[in-house]
Amino acid sequence: MIDLSIIIVNYNTKKLIKDCLQSIINKTKGIDYEIIVVDNASQDGSVEWLTKQVGKYSFIKLVKNKKNLGFAPANNQGIKKARGQYILLLNSDTIVKDNLLAEMVAWMEAHPKAGVVTAALINKDGSLQGTGGYFPNLFRVFAWMFFLENIPLVDRLIKPFHPMHPNSPFYKGEVFFKKPHQRDWVTGAFFLMRKKVVEEVGLMDEDYFMYVEEVDYCWRIKKAGWQVWFLPQWKIVHLGGASSTSEFALLSEYQGIKIFYQKHKPAWQGWLLKWLLKAGAALRFVVYNLLKRKELAAIYVKAFRQT
Repeated sequence: MIDLSIIIVNYNTKKLIKDCLQSIINKTKGIDYEIIVVDNASQDGSVEWLTKQVGKYSFIKLVKNKKNLGFAPANNQGIKKARGQYILLLNSDTIVKDNLLAEMVAWMEAHPKAGVVTAALINKDGSLQGTGGYFPNLFRVFAWMFFLENIPLVDRLIKPFHPMHPNSPFYKGEVFFKKPHQRDWVTGAFFLMRKKVVEEVGLMDEDYFMYVEEVDYCWRIKKAGWQVWFLPQWKIVHLGGASSTSEFALLSEYQGIKIFYQKHKPAWQGWLLKWLLKAGAALRFVVYNLLKRKELAAIYVKAFRQT
């Protein structure tokens, strides 16, 4: 076995994955690693460029899919091929800063109960992104839908499903992201886990095409007794949304939360969830219309109809 397997799912992000791979190669020192790129039928020249990199670097491997399988199935393909003691699921729209991969592997070596860790995600300008959170129980979904979860004190009483969501009127910046702490779930954009976790818990649930699959995975991982950590002493640039539109992301998240409830919650909670999501979509339609954000308001009309 080697130290680390880095799995990157690519879908029409040729420019971004070039920068991502180069940052890994330039910055990562002191550990044995491999990079497994799973391409979901890109049509932008990604496959041709990646094929050349496989010939150039022995530690880069490429899986070519004939259609877009989605995030979880593609990552599972990479996980099955991984030889590392640790496995990193990494978005193609990220830039590795410093030697954080080796340093974070060393941190996990020193913390044997940590099953999954993530770094702080930052924007290109250095500002922090909201990432990860707590499992979506009904109180948290209510707080999320009604713009309550980022209000000071409320976010302490009801731990937020989506802390620091940028579309919230009460967006407060860095409050939730200053110190290392355990969370319920972390984002799949940077998801570093032990191979032992996969051996014990299994692969990602492929019923999720994209979005909420990492929430489901962390649910299963925590139920197996592992810890999930947010470690802001390390930072990685995440450009965000490179291969999906905001409409696709929002509608997929609504769908993903419904699947999560179908799998892990009683039926009566699933019924209440549906109406909380509908009420939240209706409220957002009104709020974003008042704010003259017509495109976002239109997306929530679709969310209301599809919930």
